[in-house]
Amino acid sequence: MGIDPHPGLLEKWGLADDVAGLERFAMTCVEALAGEIAVLKPQSAFFERHGSKGIAVLERVLAEAQEAGAIVLLDVKRGDIGSTMTAYADAYLTDGSPLAADAVTLSPYLGFGSLEPALQAAEKSGRGVFVLALTSNPEAPEVQHAANGGRTIAQTVVDAAAERNAGVTPIGGIGLVVGATIGTLGVDLGALNGPVLAPGFGAQGGTLSDLRTVFGNSLRNVLPTSSRGVLGAGPDAFALRSEALRTRDAIVSATGHH
Repeated sequence: MGIDPHPGLLEKWGLADDVAGLERFAMTCVEALAGEIAVLKPQSAFFERHGSKGIAVLERVLAEAQEAGAIVLLDVKRGDIGSTMTAYADAYLTDGSPLAADAVTLSPYLGFGSLEPALQAAEKSGRGVFVLALTSNPEAPEVQHAANGGRTIAQTVVDAAAERNAGVTPIGGIGLVVGATIGTLGVDLGALNGPVLAPGFGAQGGTLSDLRTVFGNSLRNVLPTSSRGVLGAGPDAFALRSEALRTRDAIVSATGHH
């Protein structure tokens, strides 16, 4: 489940688009979901837009969601080089940082090797990363489907992740992000040995049928994620929890995996 304090959702909940509204929204999500839903995925940008006080709310979300037993996957999509990537790794993947999450999203499109500081930090601290591979935005194919030595760029990302995950049991800590609405997969995930985050389920149009179209029967390590489709059930915490559990149960029933 995403925690996306989008201005439109704040308005729908009857909240002001300010730090107080942000905090009420985010902490209601934690209260309703952290004890029931395995993975919560706050979108950092919706907290950052409120400045330092918004970041403070994000720190509270991270701490209280983890304390309640949820895995927290912070959606930050960071991608940089050298000492800057190391600084991002210090912020999000290092014990003791107030922004440390259980996993983060990363962009490999400065070259997969540029992620090395984050991959090393995650491995050292027992955290995970989800690397963007195939995204559903209309601009994506011109980069991700471009050919490089007989493989698409997306396949080179998949292969690099698979190489790092090889031999790790039960699965490796380097996952991929593959949009639930991309249609044809177009890459071979067979050797990945890691999890796949599939955003776009729900409000963005992703359906259970789409999950099967994209991933076939290889759904065991796929983590579908929904945000606005469930968050619209708020602001009542009970209604929000009920809609999240209904969505979860529908996915479990249709895919046959827990």
